[in-house]
Amino acid sequence: LLFPVSNLCGKCRPRDTDLLQPSLNFLYWSLHQTTPCSQQRAVAVLLSNVSLLELLQKVLECTWLQSPASEAASLSPEDALLCSGWLLVASLLLYQHRYNTQVHQKLSLDLTEVLNAVIFRKKKPILLLVSIMQFLRTLLRQNFSSSLLVLLDQNTAQGAVQPQPSSLQDAALHPLAMQQIFSLVVSLQNLLVHIQLQKEMLLSQAVVACLETLVEYLYVKNQDAALHVASQPWHRFLLFTLLSGGQKSFLQPEVLRLMTLFLRYQSSNIISQKEISQILQEAAEANLAELPEATSRALHLFLCQV
Repeated sequence: LLFPVSNLCGKCRPRDTDLLQPSLNFLYWSLHQTTPCSQQRAVAVLLSNVSLLELLQKVLECTWLQSPASEAASLSPEDALLCSGWLLVASLLLYQHRYNTQVHQKLSLDLTEVLNAVIFRKKKPILLLVSIMQFLRTLLRQNFSSSLLVLLDQNTAQGAVQPQPSSLQDAALHPLAMQQIFSLVVSLQNLLVHIQLQKEMLLSQAVVACLETLVEYLYVKNQDAALHVASQPWHRFLLFTLLSGGQKSFLQPEVLRLMTLFLRYQSSNIISQKEISQILQEAAEANLAELPEATSRALHLFLCQV
């Protein structure tokens, strides 16, 4: 089925949402819900389809052309298609890297546009934000070096000479600049505060995961930069804000994961021995069998880090 469905996608236009959206979802699940052997073949089939990749390029570019919608509104067909496109491309990046699959057609994206989609959200639907963050996490894990993707910035996209990094630190973190990293971190923090009021679990998990991956990327590239980002005093205010909601327990998955992150990077100014003791006390008093799966996983990681 991958052959006819992927060929059908390649003959469509981005506005053919009724046909494309379920088709891209089928391709996405074909990659994920199969055996490793079949998965490798499926990736090879999709990456050999030049028309499909050209279609995906056009779909992703529609992200910057969409007019902002209300975050509370239901997902429009166009936004649903964008979600499917970003998730499928993120999966293709992941599995192409894993199996070193031959690439017949590269995708090109403006990295600044991708970052700005998260930094300046412009009321993008929650699922679209989650999908773009999943793509960004894949880029960070691959050190921005995928053979499937050509990353542009606004200068190179216009044919200008690429500017030199403004500092040795920026050179070490290339293609990201420290200013972009701080803007992204602040935006992720603001998102966590915002969604704390709306109880959007899916988005909160995606935001914390993106923050974790970003700091891991920084630690590999420049340890001083990673420790500097992880120890920003604003993180402590963020934790107080998360704990001041309706559920004051430390046993919230996003709180546990943030605490684990700060422990891992030795941010003693963010998390103290007192808070570690409070978490251990709450865990000792909780009925562990009744904890949600996300909380159990986060608690396990926290205890291992301690």
